[in-house]
Amino acid sequence: MVLQHLPAEGPYAIATALGGAGVPADVLHLYDGAAVPGDAATLAGLVVMGGSMAAYSDEDFPTRRAELQLLEAALEEGVPVLGVCLGAQLLVQAAGGRVYKGGAGPEIGWGPVRFLPEAADDELLGDVPGSATVLHWHGDTFDAPRGAALLASSDRYPNQAVRIGEAAWGLQFHLEVDDAAVAAFLEDFGDDALTAGVSPSDIGDAADDMLAALAPLQKSVLGRFARLVVARSRSLVD
Repeated sequence: MVLQHLPAEGPYAIATALGGAGVPADVLHLYDGAAVPGDAATLAGLVVMGGSMAAYSDEDFPTRRAELQLLEAALEEGVPVLGVCLGAQLLVQAAGGRVYKGGAGPEIGWGPVRFLPEAADDELLGDVPGSATVLHWHGDTFDAPRGAALLASSDRYPNQAVRIGEAAWGLQFHLEVDDAAVAAFLEDFGDDALTAGVSPSDIGDAADDMLAALAPLQKSVLGRFARLVVARSRSLVD
């Protein structure tokens, strides 16, 4: 199940990886009034996408509390979870961490993340290189809950990827993006980039090279997540 908050912030390469593994994504368009389910026990996996809302406020975010409850239930059930940007922040908050407005200002555009030693034996990130250039698009950040493993960092915001429990991951950056995603982000959120002092055209012009370089990491990480969902799906049937 994929929770999508805004039209531009779809699952993109996540859906491709899931479909390739034989588990098509059931995308709930929350911006169109879809309801968040209350039970996680029957979910093979849960993906929570990004959005312009704040994980710590109900303002313009009517599904926030229901999403937090679903994430709490998913953590208890051991459901494979992937949170992206806002979704990562909601996951952190559901697990008892802190989410807040970033003091260093918005982090928008292509930029590096460093993968930390804790990522070396992680089930999703175990074979990643030491660093990668990814697409950032956020102004809030988080402090991971106690017991979580911090997996990636950037110079501006040290908390970029986190594992909570055995099967839940939050990525502050956008590993799911493809050509369509970049175009949609620039169309819907280009003004955010300008406000942050970043040229939308520079983001777009660099997209082909950046996406090509990102593709092996994207395929590896999202493919591993898809395989966890397949395993969970089989266990539900058995």
